[in-house]
Amino acid sequence: MPVKWVAHCHCTRCRRAHGAAFVTWVGMEEARVGIEDPEGALRWHVAVGGGQRGFCSHCGSPMLFKGERWPGELHIARALFTDALEQLPQAHAYYDTHVDWFEVGDALPKKPAPEA
Repeated sequence: MPVKWVAHCHCTRCRRAHGAAFVTWVGMEEARVGIEDPEGALRWHVAVGGGQRGFCSHCGSPMLFKGERWPGELHIARALFTDALEQLPQAHAYYDTHVDWFEVGDALPKKPAPEA
């Protein structure tokens, strides 16, 4: 399954949904992703401000994101992959909203939130 991109997201919604300073997402073409869910545990939360977050109804783990801004893409939490991916993180997204209690120490580009 080819990866389109990998990035760290610092937006307020991702931080709150995951309880973390940022979330590392893997972007893939949704049509090429197959999700096996024999127990029907995957649930979707539709956010009031837009976007959908997929989570496990058994353990509550946040796993997926879909948004109107990225049609046809499925964003999968990087921590869910047990194997290496063909790409490493390429940037910090929504960095203008990052928390002040964690210092980013890498040299990746730090991009602000896109204009609405």
